[in-house]
Amino acid sequence: MQISIDNPAGAPQPFGPYSQVARVEHADGGVLLYVSGQCAEGDGMAAQSRGVFEALRLLLAAHGAGLDDVINIRTYLTDMDGFADYAAVRKEFLTGTPPTSTTVAVSRLVPPRALVEVEVVAAVGTGGAAAGGAGAQ
Repeated sequence: MQISIDNPAGAPQPFGPYSQVARVEHADGGVLLYVSGQCAEGDGMAAQSRGVFEALRLLLAAHGAGLDDVINIRTYLTDMDGFADYAAVRKEFLTGTPPTSTTVAVSRLVPPRALVEVEVVAAVGTGGAAAGGAGAQ
């Protein structure tokens, strides 16, 4: 097993002193990507959610993956009243069989105006979601 951690060029850079992607390569050729929580600017839940999924798309693409490879998603919302707007945007980006998921309400996020933060795990290569199709790129 080989592990590398990075902040891919051309992708959104982190708000703080952390890395965006941890890549775990297994001996069988399979790869797991752990992507740090993403926030985005915008007016309202839908706009911020759209920015978050665009950032996730770029970070995954930098490692040869796409949103169809996502097997787990964790979402943090500052107001559950915005869940329907978030869910509608999520369906635009994850169009296949939904990945495993957790959504929780939090009092606030690190960027002061952030309404949503999303982190994902993606499986690429042998035996991952790419074989079964969890969503669209």
